[in-house]
Amino acid sequence: MKIFFVCTGNTCRSPMAEAILTAKELPGIEVRSAGIFAGAAPLSKNAQAVLDEQKIPFSHMAKPVRPEDVEWANLILTMTAAHRDMLMQSYPEAASKIYTLKEFADGSREDVSDPYGGSLSAYQQTFDELNQLIDKLVFKIKEE
Repeated sequence: MKIFFVCTGNTCRSPMAEAILTAKELPGIEVRSAGIFAGAAPLSKNAQAVLDEQKIPFSHMAKPVRPEDVEWANLILTMTAAHRDMLMQSYPEAASKIYTLKEFADGSREDVSDPYGGSLSAYQQTFDELNQLIDKLVFKIKEE
């Protein structure tokens, strides 16, 4: 299964989600991430610090969403409903595989909190939130 995480700038949430899922080393799972408004920027310092603290090796440079990524993915998981809606508008042919991460993982309508510009503890909270959601995602994928 090919999973594509999407957020705004691809410097915090979606790359942390990519790193968390990749670190689980699940056979048959490929992971990418990108941002709707991403430019060439490194992973945020606090996101990198949290991943380092969790002993998750990850090197990342932000990338924008590209049509080939949307086509590549079996499942596209966004961090917010606004991201989901923008992708559905831009890629209507992919609408059946686009969900928010929370919507897919546990049926919630809430967005994943955005730590951008926040303290290290804000990034840690987002990491914890993502880690729990990805555990639910993995459980759901294994059930199918």
